[in-house]
Amino acid sequence: MPARPPERSRLSQRLSGLRRLFGHRNLASAGHCASAQAIRDYFRQKAHDQGYTLSHSQLRVIDYMAQQTAMLFGPAAQTPPGLYLHGAVGRGKSWLLDGFFQALPTSQKQRLHFHQFFADLHQAMFRHRDQEDALAASLDELLLDCRVLCFDEFHVHDIGDAMLITRLYKALFQRAILLLVTSNYPPEGLLPNPLYHARFKPVIDLIHARMQVMEVGGPHDYRSQARNHAHQMFTQGHYVWPATPAQRLTLDLPPRHAAPQPLAVGNRVLQARLCEGRRVAFTFNDLCEQPTAVMDYLELCRRFDHWIIDELPELEECSIAVQQRFINLIDVLYDQDKRLTLLGHLPLRESLAGNAIDLARTRSRLGQLPEVREPA
Repeated sequence: MPARPPERSRLSQRLSGLRRLFGHRNLASAGHCASAQAIRDYFRQKAHDQGYTLSHSQLRVIDYMAQQTAMLFGPAAQTPPGLYLHGAVGRGKSWLLDGFFQALPTSQKQRLHFHQFFADLHQAMFRHRDQEDALAASLDELLLDCRVLCFDEFHVHDIGDAMLITRLYKALFQRAILLLVTSNYPPEGLLPNPLYHARFKPVIDLIHARMQVMEVGGPHDYRSQARNHAHQMFTQGHYVWPATPAQRLTLDLPPRHAAPQPLAVGNRVLQARLCEGRRVAFTFNDLCEQPTAVMDYLELCRRFDHWIIDELPELEECSIAVQQRFINLIDVLYDQDKRLTLLGHLPLRESLAGNAIDLARTRSRLGQLPEVREPA
């Protein structure tokens, strides 16, 4: 995302008023306070407009974000410690991250889903593979003069990715970038595989040393509130079961066992069941039983807005690798806000049993899809 010089904002207008009240001598101190208060005011108004009552843990996070902003734009202009938010699905972690990003009075910021950034990083490092430090060259290209970097949905399950993440975090802190991260897991819960967890401990220690770790809790799953869905394309889709011919005809969906159509995605060819305009259909097997990756899903998201995924099986009968591909796929579709029509043979709850550790997030997201079932 190209950086632009900061434009005049509400904060700058507030500073103009403070200049008249306090004079130039105390302007730095006044601006220090105003920037922090602007963050608190923004969240209070946002919660009020959306009918939310902020939990105690959310208020603690907002207060810390206000302190970060005061340090970042205060008289000393120092980079504060980062922020690592974790907690159960639907407790407002992404809502807090997005609000902070929107309220922050600078254009030198980026907010990215971690899947997207990591895919872009891999591609950039391949392009710069001949340079002495491919990671540094890639970060120069991707981050430009970014001062604040927000990662949503941070998690790691692969030891190869873990080694690169170790280097990435060290590089970001060396660049004095303010890093904010959301995750469903506390730092100790990252890369839980006991075969690899010890090798990831340096990153866990680095997170605790350079970031404030805070849990976002509360009794409410905000994703379950219908008012959140009004402007979200993902939740305009459906879960259709048992996916009869009559249901398919009514919803203009491809027939079961539709002939496969080759679809080029990067350097590979996938088998689609429908490909017309901005609409694409696959079977579960086409995408998740094959060695597809997040970069494939992101490339397809650039080309298609309405996704149809057919023949959802009982996930607990699938391997962990297949379950993880499905989790990654839903993460990408949700973050890219693509409309999803998912078809299965059983009620959704029965189809989503399984042992992959991220399935709770997938259940929460797919649970937002209106259900279409055959009348009894």
